[in-house]
Amino acid sequence: MTWPFPLRRPQRLFTTVAAVIAAASAPSLVVAQTNTQAAKAEDRKDETRISSEQMTGRPDRELVLERDVEIIRGETTVNSDHATYWAAEDEVELNGNIRMTRFGDRYTGDKMRLKMDSGVGYVTNPTYHMLESNGQGKAERIDFESEDRALITDGTYSTCEGPNPDWYLKASTLKLDTGREVGNAEAPIIYFKGVPIIGALSMSFPLSAARKSGFLAPTQGTTSTGGFEVSVPYYFNIAPNRDLTLTPRYIARRGMMLGADARYMDSTYAGETKAEFLPNDTQTKTNRWSIASVHAQKFSPETTMNWNINAASDDNYPSDFSRNLSISTQRLLLRDLNFTYASTFWSATARASNYQVLQDPASPITRPYDRLPQFSLSAARQDVNGFDFAAYLEASRFWHPTMVRGERYVVNPSISYPIVRPSYFITPKVSLNAAAYSVQDPGSNNASSTYNRALPTFSLDSGLVFERDANFFGSAMTQTLEPRLFYVKTPYRDQSQFPIFDSAVADLSFAQIFNENRFIGNDRISDSNQLTAAMVSRYIEDSGTERLRVALAQRYYFDEQRVTLGTPTTGKSKPDLLASGTLQVSNTLKTEGNVQYSANQSSVIRGNAGLSWRPEPKKVLNLTYRVDVPNALRQVDVSGQWPIADRWYGVGRLNYSLPNDYANRPGFAPLTAPPARGLSEGLLGLEYKADCWIFRVVAQRLPTGTGKSNSTLFFQLELSGLTKLGSDPLQALRTSIPGYQELGTDPNRSSY
Repeated sequence: MTWPFPLRRPQRLFTTVAAVIAAASAPSLVVAQTNTQAAKAEDRKDETRISSEQMTGRPDRELVLERDVEIIRGETTVNSDHATYWAAEDEVELNGNIRMTRFGDRYTGDKMRLKMDSGVGYVTNPTYHMLESNGQGKAERIDFESEDRALITDGTYSTCEGPNPDWYLKASTLKLDTGREVGNAEAPIIYFKGVPIIGALSMSFPLSAARKSGFLAPTQGTTSTGGFEVSVPYYFNIAPNRDLTLTPRYIARRGMMLGADARYMDSTYAGETKAEFLPNDTQTKTNRWSIASVHAQKFSPETTMNWNINAASDDNYPSDFSRNLSISTQRLLLRDLNFTYASTFWSATARASNYQVLQDPASPITRPYDRLPQFSLSAARQDVNGFDFAAYLEASRFWHPTMVRGERYVVNPSISYPIVRPSYFITPKVSLNAAAYSVQDPGSNNASSTYNRALPTFSLDSGLVFERDANFFGSAMTQTLEPRLFYVKTPYRDQSQFPIFDSAVADLSFAQIFNENRFIGNDRISDSNQLTAAMVSRYIEDSGTERLRVALAQRYYFDEQRVTLGTPTTGKSKPDLLASGTLQVSNTLKTEGNVQYSANQSSVIRGNAGLSWRPEPKKVLNLTYRVDVPNALRQVDVSGQWPIADRWYGVGRLNYSLPNDYANRPGFAPLTAPPARGLSEGLLGLEYKADCWIFRVVAQRLPTGTGKSNSTLFFQLELSGLTKLGSDPLQALRTSIPGYQELGTDPNRSSY
């Protein structure tokens, strides 16, 4: 039977029929975990709306729909040329020019059968496009097992737009689970530019940026020390705040290595442990291993515990296996455990620490002392009737296998009276450094000695702040002039017999020049009768941006310093001069420089100058020149990321040691192994950014010891939204090029 219906819209040239059929409500979810899940729960409670140009049948049983069919239930809309709808089952069968949208996902096909309330059904000869992951493809058939799960038969998957994608995954069976945000493929083959490049028995991939368990893409590469390498990581997404990555790694010249990286985080603790093990290295015939573990624990708002544990099997481990400069040149491996209790005005710390020393025969280093243990107490109160009080107490036991060892006790109280006004400040301060030593010399049958000292220090810090309106390159700004004087008086005390447990001469800098002691640590207190004068001028915009900063500082010695640490001292008549400047030329161009001029040497002994230009995203150029006469360094460092052609980017870094004659200058200790001339560190590569894939090729050379280096070649193909194939150069690019920006994002990369 046919029911005539009046025109829904009089202006239309064809007849429209409509019916509204209430479907049975599906059970509601107990907890909606995401906004999408909540919307799907509400979708099941909605009613089904049907419209077409012609409708025959009975609305309460079966309707046959012809031409311009549209069926809507909540977020699901289906269009076709023909359809049959069964009201009791809330089920529809569609034919011809089928189009469906469901929670932003789009489907087309020849024939579809679908239960509107549950989302269960199928479609033949479909195409699909997923909103969240931009995943799309075609297939012989898609079976909708629920609103979240779909089974694709003889289908493809890609994140590339268009009918002929640059890359696609083809599999006999594809399972897409948008609820779990994961896809699984059986017997997949990945095609790139029409050529099969990799296949597997099975494969899982993300449908969003969320973490998931499964195999990550294999990585391949080559190094000069290990030859060809390949690794196949497996990622365990244990919980939202815990994960584990296991990485078998085959190294052609050495054997099979197993690596593990475990991470965890909670409201009261966080940490990460990395470990590697290579049984029976084919070159050294030994077991090779390393471990690095950090952990932070909060037992209460006041009490915390931290550890930092690092160890390696042998001296050459970092240079043989690392692809990171900071690790490949790391020779001191710290093991540290500490407990801290912090109250409002005081804190106490108990610590035990030592180092494993990985020696380079060409440049040996001295093993630092172990602290077994160390206890310290810091306390401070500010503005007590205008006074500031502070105190530091320490008790440490220092141990070394061959050198003098013993205990050190330090008490360092201080009191100051800051006078701070808008245009000036004056801070007089008095402090006392008292120390007692009890030491034993293992080279003299553990002969014992005791040493004591108590040294008072008076300092006076003062400064003025002048401001005026000024113009800087035609822009209105505020110019400041900030002179500062810092006087220190500490009497001389012979400390030449005192051991040196943890002290060194501090490099002169703007941060250190206003310190009362020119030594780091408590083993030496410098005798001082000195005045530091500084002048700072700044140009500041109304927004607070500092466009220009120029600073000069010089320390004047009224008495020649007598306390030494085995290094030359600066005479009272020839102090060093420090100069520093930064210039923000524009929002994209910045330059800075620092210079330390030695009047004794009549030359610059330390200095650096740098320029950084970042005009646009993914455009950066850095240039740095540095000189360090005491360490015989003169280097030029150039790095950058820059587009060189359409979609092509060049990346690189060059750290080059220039010829110098600093190694044997008078007044400086000779170096056992001055830095070699030539290329110290190099990186050169190309990146290509297509719409749905990125290709990278990067070569890197890292110094691993005196006269030694390790070269690595990276090849990587990143298929956006699926995986990365090859070896990963991103860490090398981030650490080598300040300001480097990734061309794409990694959906497999997990982070807390």
